[in-house]
Amino acid sequence: MEAIFLCLISLVLRVSGITEGDALYALKSSLVDHKEVLQSWDTSSGSPCIWFHVTCNGDGNVIRVDLGNGSLSGQLDSRVGQLTKLEYLRLNNNILMGTIPMSLTTVSSLEILDLSNNKLTGDVPDNGSFSLFTPISFGNNPLSNNSPKRTPDSPSPISPKPLTPPTPSGNSAIGVIGVIAGFIALGVFIASAIVFVCWRLRRPRAHFFDVPAEEDPVVHLGQLRRFSLHQLQYATNNFSNKDILGRGGFGKVYKGRLADGSLVAIKRLKEERTHGGELQFQAEVRMISMAVHRNLLRLQGFCMTSTERLLVYPLMVNGSVASCLRERTDGQSPLDWPARKRIALGSARGLAYLHDSCDPKVIHRDVKAANILLDEEYEAVVADFGLAKLMDYKDTHVTTAVHGTLGHIAPEYLSTGRSSEKTDVYGYGIMLLELITGQRAFDLARLASNEDVMLLSWVKELLNNKKLETLVDSKLQGNYIVEEVEELIQVALLCTLDAASDRPKMSDVVKMLEGDGLAERWEQWQKKDIICGEQNHSNFPSNNWIINDSTPGLHPEELSGPR
Repeated sequence: MEAIFLCLISLVLRVSGITEGDALYALKSSLVDHKEVLQSWDTSSGSPCIWFHVTCNGDGNVIRVDLGNGSLSGQLDSRVGQLTKLEYLRLNNNILMGTIPMSLTTVSSLEILDLSNNKLTGDVPDNGSFSLFTPISFGNNPLSNNSPKRTPDSPSPISPKPLTPPTPSGNSAIGVIGVIAGFIALGVFIASAIVFVCWRLRRPRAHFFDVPAEEDPVVHLGQLRRFSLHQLQYATNNFSNKDILGRGGFGKVYKGRLADGSLVAIKRLKEERTHGGELQFQAEVRMISMAVHRNLLRLQGFCMTSTERLLVYPLMVNGSVASCLRERTDGQSPLDWPARKRIALGSARGLAYLHDSCDPKVIHRDVKAANILLDEEYEAVVADFGLAKLMDYKDTHVTTAVHGTLGHIAPEYLSTGRSSEKTDVYGYGIMLLELITGQRAFDLARLASNEDVMLLSWVKELLNNKKLETLVDSKLQGNYIVEEVEELIQVALLCTLDAASDRPKMSDVVKMLEGDGLAERWEQWQKKDIICGEQNHSNFPSNNWIINDSTPGLHPEELSGPR
């Protein structure tokens, strides 16, 4: 009978057009929200399943409302009883006054009701199925009774008063027939509705969208903030496609606005679940958060549920180096040469910190222009470091599945799957060539001009043909210093040597970019190249490759000497 009664209530609510969102919004309207914990409760935002402190099941029905310790005052609206699928209602430790709504009696699915530590009056309603009730759930209300009761004058939800048809009198045979026909039609309608609604109720429940913490919604893991899935759903308009900033090998990145108004970038990871992955995820996230440097993107928080892994970062308003190089509109100025030099140095410093100052060292494994972000001052910020390791749940060692982007992957990493800091150096060298040329590391469009699709090979061919002016990004319109371009090209080619052992460390790259040791390193490589007798098939030809025919008075030997 209780199930039938619940089905009837559900049917009435459906027919009357009352939604769970309406019921929750009515509850919000009856309360005084001193701390704005109900700020997200807005009917214009769509389903209440994305509101803070609300949990739904897989069918989108509200099953949990958790408003304990919210500093809420006011009275409880009786329409809270219209949440017919509700299982858990927590309103403890607030300043609520007035009468406890007896409409909660009709919510037969309700198992836990916590109204403790308020100033409510009246009896705590009993729906007959509070199987998980404990004294603290309804205790500590000085003006209410301390046990669940049903008031004598309230109708029993499982024993509704039967309807009695009117007694016929006089020439009322037609009226009696009409009444009987009406009851038959009503009975058929109610039976059909009961079958349909109860069939929906018996469907197996899917997983919860999220299980919010019992404590204050601001939860921290060390210096990281742990967000609930609801908070990030609300921040991104339920992960709207309109808020997607980019897509990558690790997942999608969404622009979001938190409840305090701050803008964030939320990376929604795609991954395969493995047993025990939760603990490793937390451990790796904690390690990522410990890498703090001016040129590294700071991890602000994370979210972890049974179905989701999300990372929260501050939003970098100027996007990535890749977008600034190749996706700017006609009205936007291109990255000038001084900015590109600063980006080269800043990103080198960030990578050097990962390699030399983190314990254990962090190998990025996907260094490219798309993973170098720019802050308000166009300072380079290395992003996505640690994610390759974070996603490797089946192997905790460095020798794992190859992560990276075509055109950026070092040859030894591609052939063996073994990464090291020198694989990052290689990726950095390709990123320098992206900065100089504005080109993609791998671009099939170059086939139309009968040119090499791989950026490194394309650059070497132009250098062999002494076409430096063709190599440099045309968007600069000649506004660069030739000598500085040559220096960056030298650094890039040293970083992309075939043999990993021949490549410099990132700390050495920083020194070379700061003006210390490049000429000596370049000359040393030239001598080694000559001694090995590999001039004809080395990574790049001897020191006359860099000569620009349009630059008079510049001789090959000057490229290896002091500047």
